[in-house]
Amino acid sequence: MMRLDALVLLALLAACSRTPATPAAPENPEVAVCREEARSIPVSRELRARLLSTTVAGRAEIEREQAEAESRAFNDCLRRRGVLRGGGVEQVRRPGLF
Repeated sequence: MMRLDALVLLALLAACSRTPATPAAPENPEVAVCREEARSIPVSRELRARLLSTTVAGRAEIEREQAEAESRAFNDCLRRRGVLRGGGVEQVRRPGLF
């Protein structure tokens, strides 16, 4: 029993002794503005409101719709500001609820 306690203690200490993550590079101001703009589009706010009044089963679908809308708005903003060039491949959309 004492041996098991020692192993558990060592495992906990090993998990806590990780080196801290390196700080992220400062974000480009244009990217920060576009990220905030994408979060504040009316569709995103509407979906967040629907998320509060939905069932657990519909939650994943609404979260997916919200992520798609924010991603589209974010990329459109980056293109308007000249940070991102046009083109590329559109993300594959999953059909239906599953």
